[in-house]
Order: sequence, then C-alpha cells, then structure tokens
Amino acid sequence: MRQRTFPIPWAAGYGLARTLLALATLGTLAFSDAATLFREVASVGRYPLCQGVNAGGAFCLVSADHYDTMRWLCCLVLVVAASGWRPRFTAIPHAYVAFSVFTGISIPDGGDQISWILTLLIAVVAVGDSRRWHWQPSRPLERPESQHRVLWALLGTSAIVAARIQMAVLYFQSCVAKLPHAEWADGTALYYWVNNYDFGAPHWLRPALSAIVEQPLGVAAMTWGPLVLEIALAAALLMPQRVRWMLLPAGILFHLFIAIVMGLWSFAIAMWAGLLLLLSPLGHDPDFKRLFHGASRQLTATRPRDDEPAEVRVPV
Repeated sequence: MRQRTFPIPWAAGYGLARTLLALATLGTLAFSDAATLFREVASVGRYPLCQGVNAGGAFCLVSADHYDTMRWLCCLVLVVAASGWRPRFTAIPHAYVAFSVFTGISIPDGGDQISWILTLLIAVVAVGDSRRWHWQPSRPLERPESQHRVLWALLGTSAIVAARIQMAVLYFQSCVAKLPHAEWADGTALYYWVNNYDFGAPHWLRPALSAIVEQPLGVAAMTWGPLVLEIALAAALLMPQRVRWMLLPAGILFHLFIAIVMGLWSFAIAMWAGLLLLLSPLGHDPDFKRLFHGASRQLTATRPRDDEPAEVRVPV
C-alpha cells in the first residue's frame, strides 16, 4: 500500500500566527471602551444586534451595564491565548471571543473579519495540539497514539491549507476590486487617501507623504505598487518557497505602512498572522531560542530543521 507524507501542523510557526491574531483582537477590546464599541447605527439599530446566530455572542449574554466587564473578561481570554499556553484548551474560547467581537461591535473592519475566519480555522489545528506551549518545537507522533493523532494532524494541516487559500483569495479580490476605479487605474488613488482628513496620513507624516504624492512618478509608484504586491501575494502558493520568503517582509512592511498612515493597527496585526500562514512552509518550526537567546548546538542537532518539518505518513 502506498503512503503519503504531510507535515505535522503543531509547530511554533502556526503558534506565532495564533498569538498575532489574539493580539489583534486584544488591541480592539483593550483600547476601546464599551461606549465606543457599541453604538447605534442609523437604519440598523443599537449594537450588539442579538438576532439569529449573533445572539450567541458574548456581549449578548449580558446587559449593557456589564459590557465593560465582559470586554475585560474577553481580554483575559485573549492574553492567555496569546501567551501560547495549552492551545488545545484555549483555541475554542479564543475563536468565540473573535466571533463575539466581529458580530457584536458597531463598526467592525476587515481585520476583525479576517481575525474571526483565521481564528476559527486555526482552532481546528489547536484542538489537536497536546503541547503545553505552542512555542515548543513539533515532535514526531508516538506509536501508541499515532492512529488517533494522525487524524487530528490531517485535519490541522487541512485547516492551515484552507487558511492559505483564504489569504490568497483575499489578496486577489483586494487587487481586482480596485481596478475598475479610475483613480487606481490612472495611478492617482494614493493622492486622495493621503490627503483624506478622516483616514489619511497623520499630521506629522503628511508633509513628507504629500511631497511624494504630488509628484507624478511618486503617486503612481505608491498607487500601483500595492496592486503589484497584492497580486503577487495572491499567486504566492504557486511560487517556490524562496520567493515566498522574499514576499514576507514586503507584505509586513506594506501593512505596517497602512497602520501608520490610517491607524488600522488591529487590521495590520491580523494580516501579519495571515501572511505567516500564507508564506511559511507547512509545519514551519522557527527556532525562537536561537533567534532571541542563542540556542545550544545540542538543541539544534536534535530538532527538525526549519526546512525539514516533522512529518507523518498516511496510507492512500
């Protein structure tokens, strides 16, 4: 009987994405009070709208007087999830909080939506993760538990693949949706965004950016550059891994620029998590000890290399 191999998904790489997703939602809740998050929207009503499936959200379980209490309880769940402790037990509460935020607050942005989607997919990975911390390196499956664990490993790897496809589709749609607009097609869109008083550059940065976007070459580069990067990220799964590694810092800087100019920090952090899932190899296991503290030779010799993740075989 033939066998195929696939990477074990429980590695430190996916753990870093979990932490970033938790921090993105934590930023929304920790730095915004209940009066800001839950407002009345014209022609819609006061949020949270506790109707249908949305009624299961955390903020629909309490009265308006206790929104802030629930907000801080959700923050506590996110802090524990971000720490990486016991992913098997924190995955579902983390996904529930992400769902509650996306469906409960008055004006969710794209970061809240992608956080909810990716957190739900990653929960499928994490419920099979038996490690104490998601920062620990992956380990081969043991014989006594392999049959049960192989199924969880296969489900987890499938969920990460689904998250990668979601990110590729997101970047493709983001690029293609801009093309019918004349300002993006003629290369002038960033002039209007930089000078927008609601979502444009902060006052301390506006003189420098205005000097760029007032030049034809500068505004064209700033407008068309993101479109080229987005379509490249959409096609990243078709590219060799070395090219994906080159796209990763470009994508991180791209969303950092958006965060600085437009103030969308939660969105940027959530997209960084999505970039890690999209561009890192399946089962990627970066050596955080070596990165931050300097690992011993013995540790390096006894663990899988970054480009050789632990794998499991399944009959086909």
